[in-house]
Amino acid sequence: MIERFPDDGLAVRWRTPIGSGYSGPSVAGGRVFVTDFRAGGGRQGEERILALDQSSGSLLWSHGWSVDYASIAYASGPRATPTVDSDRVYALGAGGDLVCLGVEDRAELWRRSFARDFGTELPPWGMTAAPLIYEDLVIVVAYGRPDAKVVALNKLTGEEVWRALSSTDSGPGYSQPILIEVERRPSLIVWHAGALAALNPANGELEWEQPFRVRMETPIATPVWKEPYLLVSAFFNGSRLFEVRSTGAELKWKGSSESGISTDGLHALMNSPVVDGDYIYGICSFGQLRCLRLSTGERVWETQAVTREKARNASAFVVRNGDRYLINNDRGELIIAKLSPEGYQEIDRTQLILPTSKPGARRELGAVNWSHPAYADHHIFARNDEEIVCASLAAE
Repeated sequence: MIERFPDDGLAVRWRTPIGSGYSGPSVAGGRVFVTDFRAGGGRQGEERILALDQSSGSLLWSHGWSVDYASIAYASGPRATPTVDSDRVYALGAGGDLVCLGVEDRAELWRRSFARDFGTELPPWGMTAAPLIYEDLVIVVAYGRPDAKVVALNKLTGEEVWRALSSTDSGPGYSQPILIEVERRPSLIVWHAGALAALNPANGELEWEQPFRVRMETPIATPVWKEPYLLVSAFFNGSRLFEVRSTGAELKWKGSSESGISTDGLHALMNSPVVDGDYIYGICSFGQLRCLRLSTGERVWETQAVTREKARNASAFVVRNGDRYLINNDRGELIIAKLSPEGYQEIDRTQLILPTSKPGARRELGAVNWSHPAYADHHIFARNDEEIVCASLAAE
C-alpha cells in the first residue's frame, strides 16, 4: 500500500454521480454496490440500489422503490450498506424495505416490508443495520411485533424462519449485529437499546443477555470482538467490556460517566473503536481520539488532531492496515497514522471527498461526511450525497 499521499492528492480512477445517503459501498465480484435517495415531493422520493463496474464506475444497473421519510430524522437517504452473497445482493432502505436482487440482472427475487410484514414502527433515525448472512439465513433487525426485534428469513425466498427479542421493552438501536465464534460455536451479538444479547443464529434462541439501558436509545457503533472480550461504546453511557464464554458473559469494567459531554473513558457515537493488543483506540463524543487500556478502561491519552474540531458528533472511521491505520474523518479527509500506547503519530493526510451532509449541529465546514468507505484491491471507495469516487492506494 501507499506509504504517503502524492502532493497533489490520490489518483482518482473514477467518479460517478449518485443521490444522497449515509450507507457505505460494498465491493464484490468486480462490482460496487451502493444505495441512495432521490427526493420527490415533500419528504417522499425513491430509494435505489446501484451496481457499478468496479474498474470504470459505469452504471451497470439500478433498482428503485418508493419511500416516505416523513417520520425519519436526518432524512438524507439509506443507512445500511448492501450485503452481497454469491449471486444475490440484499439492500435495506431507511424505511424498512428489504429487497433481494440478482447480482447479474437486477431481477427482484423477493421483497419484504418491515412495517407491513412485521408491524414495525420506525425508530427516529430509520432502519440502519445491514442484512447479515448466516448459512441459508439472512438476519435483520426488524423491530417487529410481537417478539420480532430480530428476524431471520430464508435468504433464497424471504420466508420467515425465526424471530427473537421483544420490541416492547426497548428500541432496536442502530448498531450492526455481528457474528462471533465462542469456543468454536457461532453466536449472534445484538446490541439494542435495552441490553447486549447473544442469540443462537440457527434458531434465534437467547444464549445470554446483559442489561444495558442506553440513553435516547442510541447504541450505534458496532460491537468489537477480540476473543474472549466484547466491547460496546455509546455516546452518553460510555464503554463496557465483557468477557464472553460458552456459559455466558461477565462484565469486566464499565465507564463511570453517563454524560456525552463530561466523559471519562470512551463515548463513541457512530464510529466503532478498534482493539489492538492490550489497548483500545476510538473516537469519543466530541471527536477526541482516545487510547484506553483494554484491561481496565483507563484512559491513556487523547488528541483532537484527527477531527481537528472539538464539536458534538465529530466523527472518524478507523481501520487497521498492518502496523498503520487508515482514518476517514467527517471533513472528508483520509489520514495515514500509527497508534500506540505512546500516542498518535500522523504520517500524512489528504482531502478525499467533499463533506455534503447536514450535520444537525454547528460545524466549522457546515457539512459532514458520515459514510464509511470500502477498501478493496488497493483502492478506496467513498461516497457523499453527490458522487461516489474510487481512488488508488497502491504503491507506485
